[in-house]
Amino acid sequence: MARLKDRIAVVTGSSSGIGQGIAVRFAEEGARIVVNYVGHPEGADQTVAAIQKAGGQAVICHADVTRMEDIRKLIDTSWQTYGGCDILVNNAGMDKGADFWDVTEADYDKVLAVNLKGPFFLTQYFVQKLLAADKPGRIINISSVHEDMAFPHFSTYCASKGGIRMLMRDLAVELGPKNITVNNIAPGAIITPMNAKLSDDKALLDRLLQNIPLGRIGTVDDVAGLTAFLASDEAAYITGSTYVIDGGLMRSYHEQ
Repeated sequence: MARLKDRIAVVTGSSSGIGQGIAVRFAEEGARIVVNYVGHPEGADQTVAAIQKAGGQAVICHADVTRMEDIRKLIDTSWQTYGGCDILVNNAGMDKGADFWDVTEADYDKVLAVNLKGPFFLTQYFVQKLLAADKPGRIINISSVHEDMAFPHFSTYCASKGGIRMLMRDLAVELGPKNITVNNIAPGAIITPMNAKLSDDKALLDRLLQNIPLGRIGTVDDVAGLTAFLASDEAAYITGSTYVIDGGLMRSYHEQ
């Protein structure tokens, strides 16, 4: 079933991990994709190859979501290539671990810029283009369970994800009358390159699995399937919500 037939989607950070999985899943569902990367062009090429293998179409755009000119270039690429943009997935993200008392201004600025400033202004430009064309749209932010759940030694990450939670809620109200929906997906532990250290540390992984009722780490496909649903017409009456996808982690987690 091609739930996203004739839709056009921009997926930030889609050269690896969750973003790559979402881009490929969207293409399988019929969407045309703008694949975004900032540091790994070979990953973007792999994403496009997978999309083409699935019979889809994609274009690559190198853009840093913390730079205003790149933000405009990313959305403009979609309009110039495909004549529009229906779906924005704010997936690009990063973390930087440190005790709170050791966090530097530079690290704070970097994490908040990638995780909060980028989605804020990318969404703004996406919406400006939709309003000018009088079109509806879908905005999906890949947040984290840490928009709600404490994560000691990652205060900047938690602050950025908490910000994304309130931004989503506010924009759902403000943009609803324009037929633009805004939702968050909050993954828990997912197998991605970002979590490679976790996968490689059996003792750490075993401790985490004790806190996950379903007894396993999530996959990129778990997140991609939910994202495709929220981007589809099946989710037309859903806005202002966070969808937690964590195997039950938030309901049972406790510090070891």
